[in-house]
Amino acid sequence: MTTKTLCETSALPDPHRQPREFLNALFATAVRSALPLHAIAEHLPAPPRGRTVVIGAGKAGASMAQAVEALWPADAPLSGLVVTRYDHIPVRPAGLAERIEVVEASHPVPDAAGMRAAQRILALVQGLTADDLVLCLISGGGSSLLTLPAEGLTLEDKQRINRQLLESGADIAEMNCVRKHLSRIKGGRLAAACAPARVVTLTISDVPGDDPATIASGPTVADAGSCAQALAIIDRLGIALPDSVRAALRDGTLETPKPGDACFAGHTLAVISAPQQALEAAAAQARAAGIDAWVLSDEIEGESREVGRVHAALARAAARPGQVFQPFKTPCVLLSGGETTVTVRARAPGAAKGRGGRAGEFCLGLAQALQGQAGVWALAADTDGIDGVENNAGARVTPDTLARARALGLSVQDHLDRNDAWTYFNGLDDLVVTGPTFTNVNDFRALLILGADADDS
Repeated sequence: MTTKTLCETSALPDPHRQPREFLNALFATAVRSALPLHAIAEHLPAPPRGRTVVIGAGKAGASMAQAVEALWPADAPLSGLVVTRYDHIPVRPAGLAERIEVVEASHPVPDAAGMRAAQRILALVQGLTADDLVLCLISGGGSSLLTLPAEGLTLEDKQRINRQLLESGADIAEMNCVRKHLSRIKGGRLAAACAPARVVTLTISDVPGDDPATIASGPTVADAGSCAQALAIIDRLGIALPDSVRAALRDGTLETPKPGDACFAGHTLAVISAPQQALEAAAAQARAAGIDAWVLSDEIEGESREVGRVHAALARAAARPGQVFQPFKTPCVLLSGGETTVTVRARAPGAAKGRGGRAGEFCLGLAQALQGQAGVWALAADTDGIDGVENNAGARVTPDTLARARALGLSVQDHLDRNDAWTYFNGLDDLVVTGPTFTNVNDFRALLILGADADDS
C-alpha cells in the first residue's frame, strides 16, 4: 500500500474476495478522516486586532500548518514556526503561499534540531501583547520534536532518558509525566511564555482518552501531575539523573503550571481529530459494504503482544460455528485503537537485534494465538505511517501466516523473544507500507472475520 493509494482509495474491495485489500481500504478511510484540512476549519478563531503567531510541534505539524495557510484570510497577518518529524512535510499545494516556516527534527529520540526549534519557538512568543493571538498546532510526536532540557540536563541526558522510557514498557501518560518535569517548554510552560497574548490550541489526539495534557506532553495545557509523581516513575524504571536534577524534582523546583494558574486565562483548546472518529469512519465504510462493524474501544493499552492475544480470542470465538453464545455475528469487522506498549526484551548473547514497533508486535501475538484460524484476516498499523522507527506502518495477519512462515523457517516465538516483528512480516511480504500520512491518531487495528467456512485462498 503506497501513500498515494492510502490517500486516494475510493472503491471498496469485496471483503470476501479481496480481504487484504478490504482492510487496506478501511485503514485508508480512517487516516483520511483524520487529515487536518478536513477538520481544522470549524475550529479556527477570527483574526485578532494584533498579530497572529503560529507555533506547533508534531508528526502532523506541517499538514496542520498548510491547512491554516489555506484557510486563513489572505489579508490577515500570519507568521510562525512549526516543527515536524524528518520527511513529514507534504508536497505544498500549487498556489498556496508559504506563511508559516516548517522545520524538521528527530522522533522518537530528540536531537539538536528539535532543541533549536524549541528555542526559536520560545523566542517567537516573547513580547506579545493582549491584542495578539498565538495559534498552537499540536499532534503526537511533539514530546520528542519540541525538546528543551530542564536546567541541569544536557541533550544527551534527554536522549538517554527517552530511549529508556521507550524501552521500559511505560504507558504514554507515565512517559509524558517524566518528560514534562524535565523540560523548559512542556507541561504548560509554553503557554506561560505566551502571556499576555491569547492562546488557541488545536490538537490531533494520539493518546487514549484524548487528554490534551498528555498529547505531546501538553506544552500549552495545565499539568495536574507533580514532581513527586515524575520522580516515582523515574525511580521505578531505574532511570539515572544528575544529583542536581533529582534534588530539583524532590523539592518541587521543576514543578509545572497547574490548573487555575493565571497564565491560562482566556485560553481555548479543541481536539480537531481523535482516534474514535477514525475508527467510526472505518466502521461506517464496512457497514456500507454489508459487513457488521464493532468498535471495541479507542483506549486500549497494555503490552502489544498480549493485546493481540486478547483480540485473537475474540476472533476465534466469533469465527467458530455452532456455539451457543456467538459474541459477534459473522461476517464482521472488529476495530480498536489506543496506544499499546512494547517492553524490549534482553537479547541472548549473539542474537540479532530485533526490529519493529507496536503494530507489528500486536500482529505477532495475534498470529500466534489465532493458530491459523480459518476465516480471520487482520491489519494493524500506526495512523502516522511509521511503526516504531521502521519504514512500515504495520503488518497483516492471514489464516496462513504461520504456515507460510514455517515454510520460510521463521518462528513466531523467536521473533517475539527478540521484538523482531519487522523481519518476520517482511519475510512474508505482509508489511503495510504507506510512508508518512501527515496525521496521527495512533493505533488502528481491524480484524475481518468471515467465519470458519470462508475461502482462505
